[in-house]
Amino acid sequence: MATGRDYRGMTAQQRLADRRERLLAAAYTSFARVGFTATTIERLCAAARISNRAFYECFTGREDLMRAIYERCVDETLLTVAKAIGEAPPDPGSRIKAGLGAYISFVTQDARRARIMHLEVRRAGDVLTAHRQRAVGAFAQIIEESLDGVPDLPPARMHLLALGLVGALQELLIEYVLAADPPPLEHLTETAVHIFTRTFIF
Repeated sequence: MATGRDYRGMTAQQRLADRRERLLAAAYTSFARVGFTATTIERLCAAARISNRAFYECFTGREDLMRAIYERCVDETLLTVAKAIGEAPPDPGSRIKAGLGAYISFVTQDARRARIMHLEVRRAGDVLTAHRQRAVGAFAQIIEESLDGVPDLPPARMHLLALGLVGALQELLIEYVLAADPPPLEHLTETAVHIFTRTFIF
């Protein structure tokens, strides 16, 4: 009976997973350094050391590959922020400061992550708009949960404020990514905290 193993002792499924991870690694660097629009499938395949045919066994196109990278970045960031908030004192102010500090610190630890999450995903076009909006909604939900107990804020208004604050945070990170002289991270964090605390006055 055929085992489905090649000369390296990998099953077909393992080979596919390996190629997929190599493509993700190649795209993570290329999308961030030369940009999504300038990165061709041929360039990605050369960096990942696979054939063009193998590319389409893993992803339907560059947009699908960008989606996978973006969603991985978002998931990792959400986990980091949720952990920081969970370990913070229970008052809303402390939770917000912990969450913002964790978000800004984590996404900027690797410049590629910051660029992909806040710039290149937009350049990927309308095909990724729904994925970006789901990510915005997930971060807004964390804000809403962190501010549970703030008086005089009905849920509908809280949701809109949370969405607006996510947008403000994204613009701060876009400035960080694009600026010739990026602002210090502590200034980004202080500014974000100022915006959030002034919005809710606590």
